[in-house]
Amino acid sequence: MNEILTWEDLNKYEFEDLDRINGINNSYANLRLFGHTKADVMVTLYRDRHSWCPYCQKIWLWLEYKKIPYVVKKINMFCYGQKENWFLDKVRSGKLPAIEFKGQVITESDDIIAFLENEFGALGSLITSKHLIKTRELEREIFRSWCNWLCRESFNIIDKSFRKKRFAESVSKFDEILEKSKSGFVDPSVSNSGEIEPGVGDIIFIPYMERMNASLIYYKGFNLRSNYRYIDKWLTLLEGTSAYRGTQGDFHTHSHDLPPQMGGCYKESNEQQITYSELVDTGEGLGKYELNKNYDSKYFAKIALERVIKHKENLLKVTPYDKKLFEESLRSALTYMITGEVKIPKKLSGKSLRYLKNRISVPRDMPIIAARVLRQSLNKIELLSDDQEIDKIPLRHRYDQDPKNFKL
Repeated sequence: MNEILTWEDLNKYEFEDLDRINGINNSYANLRLFGHTKADVMVTLYRDRHSWCPYCQKIWLWLEYKKIPYVVKKINMFCYGQKENWFLDKVRSGKLPAIEFKGQVITESDDIIAFLENEFGALGSLITSKHLIKTRELEREIFRSWCNWLCRESFNIIDKSFRKKRFAESVSKFDEILEKSKSGFVDPSVSNSGEIEPGVGDIIFIPYMERMNASLIYYKGFNLRSNYRYIDKWLTLLEGTSAYRGTQGDFHTHSHDLPPQMGGCYKESNEQQITYSELVDTGEGLGKYELNKNYDSKYFAKIALERVIKHKENLLKVTPYDKKLFEESLRSALTYMITGEVKIPKKLSGKSLRYLKNRISVPRDMPIIAARVLRQSLNKIELLSDDQEIDKIPLRHRYDQDPKNFKL
């Protein structure tokens, strides 16, 4: 008897879906109220549909920490789809993010924050504060040194060492700033409940620091958190807030969505790089280096299950492999994820599970831990297949992540 759980069986593992509107921050929301009414909403945030854009993340975080009611409208990025015509009519440049406030459209993330500060007050400091000028300049310096190391091919050891050294020098300055901070934040703010939270100075840094953490460990074998104690503490503080976690991508998503956005990412093959990248690609993940927080894996398995069930029909529709074999193989992986029992179908499609594993997008589809648990389960079952066909993830574009298949 085939003991793989049916969809009916799987549906019995109930998970109470979160309150997208007033609950914790989440990537699925199209409206955020924080206990206000719809009549209180004055801001519309236009951000990218897959939650890949770092500048969109900056505005998203500011609104969440400030608890400003807002509407979300999601737009394609060029690397995975065409911009919507109605958005191009509104914003001719097509730039993201953008906000709309009482009919006025504002673009450029720093300009947006300055505008929002004028309307709703500061989050910590004003973004134009004199004491943040050097901080903002340092963020750009770190960004340039990261790009220079990650996105430009080095042809000799001396050149590689120089690029790495320049990045290390830049990011060390940030670590020193954090070492001197009593709160652990760059620019602490105080919430309405009296808690110390990140301010605009932190929000300036976090989107790209998150991507540096992922890309350098994957492509260079360089562990940012283990090398910089105070950056590690800072990231841990941010990960302790649900506002940040709702926007946070994982190492797999960033490592594979960055190449078409950045114009390429170059690997430096060394023992650590090989080990780290394999752990990322198999779905094992990198534990506390990715998210330094304790969690209940059973709870997050139910979140992952709920998300798969929600998108089941689209997942079956878009797989490039035999749909019947994929459907049963997927249920086998979900059975393992929920029960811990390995139940293998007569015809296991490892390549279809591999295709899905490589296209889970965080946080678009689910939180980091839910994605980790799901990827690990897919990997467990796919490795039992005789088919070891390699699934090549596109580097020049990500049209395989067609957004029309993931609209909520």
